[in-house]
Amino acid sequence: MNLIFTCGGTAGHINPAIAVANMMKERYPDANILFIGATGRMEEKLVPQAGYELKCLPGSGLSRGKNLAAIKKNLYAVKCVLSAVGACKKIYKEFKPDAVIGTGGYASFPALYAAQSMGIPTCVHESNALPGVTTKLAANKATRVLVAFEESVKHYKNPEKVEVVGMPVRREFIYTKRENARKELGLDSRPLVVSAFGSLGAKVMNETMAGLFALEQEAGFPYQHIHATGSFGWEWMPGLVKEKGVDLEAAKSIDMREYIYNMPTVMAAADVIISRAGASTCNEIGAAGIPSILIPSPNVTANHQEKNARVLSDRDAAVLVLETDCTPEKIFAEINGLLADDARRVNMKKTLHEMVRLDSTERICDIVEEISKR
Repeated sequence: MNLIFTCGGTAGHINPAIAVANMMKERYPDANILFIGATGRMEEKLVPQAGYELKCLPGSGLSRGKNLAAIKKNLYAVKCVLSAVGACKKIYKEFKPDAVIGTGGYASFPALYAAQSMGIPTCVHESNALPGVTTKLAANKATRVLVAFEESVKHYKNPEKVEVVGMPVRREFIYTKRENARKELGLDSRPLVVSAFGSLGAKVMNETMAGLFALEQEAGFPYQHIHATGSFGWEWMPGLVKEKGVDLEAAKSIDMREYIYNMPTVMAAADVIISRAGASTCNEIGAAGIPSILIPSPNVTANHQEKNARVLSDRDAAVLVLETDCTPEKIFAEINGLLADDARRVNMKKTLHEMVRLDSTERICDIVEEISKR
């Protein structure tokens, strides 16, 4: 079996594809798997680290602006798409894929379009309730359209080929043992707080975390803290933390890094996680059953992150804090409140496991097998 996965831009698009690829490789050890992404994006790090071959093509997202700069960007994006479609067709003629699976990001559209034009079965997965641009463009000719939420089905012209499957997560998020994870990370008996706000990093949230570090230091580091700055934050956040009076070399309770590559291990060891509320992140939190403080990004289409977060917070499976209300003091208080309430955290874990679809990856693999036989 020859399979191509296409995704890109952020970990929220890439990790679901890796989860499905891993399970397909378990089912078919001799399967040939290739990823197609965009040059200069997060997939260049995550996909090779997962052990898969990656071919990157030039790409650019679209701008919704109407000024000259936006027009130029969109013209460049169209040029990239046309070039990438041709490149993908050449790849397919050599690789001979049985199916092409797209999980989002502008990098995946040329690969899906090229496959559809060549009669290769395609499968599109949309993680958010509202379809993204790539999904909208690719859905009409896709063999199957897979969605994470029931309410998403109404947004597609051909609901008969849409199936609700949830969000795929790697098995490690479900089965990694807390004791093993804490030992692997070298943690002491204090609780662990984890914070991450996307593979690129959110400036306002990194600024908030820098203030939180100072509060933790003042309190004598009551817990351990692993924080991922993202690629943008890594350039300037160490200087800001120093300005706040925190010496990261001396503060052994704080582990600040650009990206958390071993997130299943880190999450399994955590007592509380602070993050955005993208669909992929919410499902990973749900699979791991970790109490969380969700701070939705206000800069997303249709405010979908707040909708994701409210699904969890309405059942007390997570704490919701809007970015407009987010201060270091507020987050510090919420962390301490959760860590002091063992019963609440136990109930959060139970509710999360009731809400998440733990068999999502298996269901998607079943569908990939089905369309591959065509």
